Amino acid sequence: MAKVLYIGDSSSSSTSGHRANALKRLKHDVDIQDPYQVFAGPLNSRLLSPIHYRTGYRLLQKPMVQWVKGLVGSSPKPDVIWVDSGELLGPECLKVLREFGCPIILYNVDDPTGKRDGRRFDMLVKAIQAYDCVVVVRRETEEECNKLGAKRVIRVLRSYDEEAHKPFAHVSDIPAKYISEVVFIGTWMRHERRDEFLLELLNQGVPISIWGGRWKKSPNWAALEKVYCGGALGGRDYVAAIQGSKLCLGLLSKGNRDLHTQRSLEVPFAGGLLCAERTSEHQEIYQEGKEAVFWSSAAECAEICKKLLADDTLREEIRLAGMAKVRSLKVGNEDICRRILDAVL
Repeated sequence: MAKVLYIGDSSSSSTSGHRANALKRLKHDVDIQDPYQVFAGPLNSRLLSPIHYRTGYRLLQKPMVQWVKGLVGSSPKPDVIWVDSGELLGPECLKVLREFGCPIILYNVDDPTGKRDGRRFDMLVKAIQAYDCVVVVRRETEEECNKLGAKRVIRVLRSYDEEAHKPFAHVSDIPAKYISEVVFIGTWMRHERRDEFLLELLNQGVPISIWGGRWKKSPNWAALEKVYCGGALGGRDYVAAIQGSKLCLGLLSKGNRDLHTQRSLEVPFAGGLLCAERTSEHQEIYQEGKEAVFWSSAAECAEICKKLLADDTLREEIRLAGMAKVRSLKVGNEDICRRILDAVL
């Protein structure tokens, strides 16, 4: 098995942390180095964090380079370096990492070449030619990375995690607070109009529950507060909220050019029924009305929700078919990590 130097977020609730653990489950020797912990002070500072984000982490590059030099000087030579996200590492950091003399992978599930996040990924874009393989999740990003001169680009579907998103063996084990009719798990985001969509569902009589961060910032908070259940979910609580709901809403980020999201795979794997926006990628992944349900407007979504809430048999058929389909796709973190390393090593 390979010696992997893994540079990324190591928190147990992050998808980066999930991928690092998946590599361990594949029996690789994984050395996790987390710059988000090392530079937690400036990255989490109320004053400095937005400055670093909006300037593409330029002001962090000198200390980042020194940190990377420390890794090169103190770490055993890896067989491969896996950089997850890559937003913090500029060209000089990659120049130092190349001293290891092994392939360097960039894995990014965001939209680093898109416009939504402003200059956040400036350093990544400047360093992109230094990676031996760039892994992305959307067609546009694949094309744009190739135009930027990336040596090799692989596009994958987003993934669920085989362990973190494993459903409860018995629904009776799910805490009562996570049992719901229709759930949305996600963050309020300015300009995405998620609050307007959910408010329309509520006004049409759909019994929704909302979990996630920043919802108090919504202009529609007064109307949505009564169905708000709490902040961001992770770990088993996240799985409980999915599996404990009869329908799980999947809303896309338009600014991020999403045609499918992590939820698109995590929800069916965790035992939920995906009720998401109709897109070409969703329709490629699931058979509509058989393995998941899709909509193009709040009115259509409300109609679908009401129909399925009134038909336990049909709802259960779709839920079970979705669970089977997502497993057949082989897009768990272990599957994706195996595919990437097989392509590079």
